[in-house]
Amino acid sequence: MVDKLKFALALLLVVAGVAGFYLLAEQAMVLRVVAVLAGVIAGGAVAWFTEPGQRFAVFANEAVTETKKVVWPSWKETVQTTGIVFAFVAVMAVFLWLTDKTLEWALYDLILGWKRS
Repeated sequence: MVDKLKFALALLLVVAGVAGFYLLAEQAMVLRVVAVLAGVIAGGAVAWFTEPGQRFAVFANEAVTETKKVVWPSWKETVQTTGIVFAFVAVMAVFLWLTDKTLEWALYDLILGWKRS
């Protein structure tokens, strides 16, 4: 129950920051953006002290740890893979264009007899 109240307070702080953005319409944009950032930071700080917030922090840390374990491709591998993808897309584009034109010819010229002049 306490966590739900904290989450409600966090949401209220974020909404207050967004409302401040619109209420300060006559002020400089920097001040309006600071109002939104203050609301988001305050809401995040309150949400941090809830049990789901702590679980999210643990999950985020584990995600960063797993990301560090990934073997990222080298520049050469990246360029080669990108080239293969582009080549495949080009081949498929030509294939689909030829298929479209063949079906167009078969339907309009052969079956329906709508020969173009």
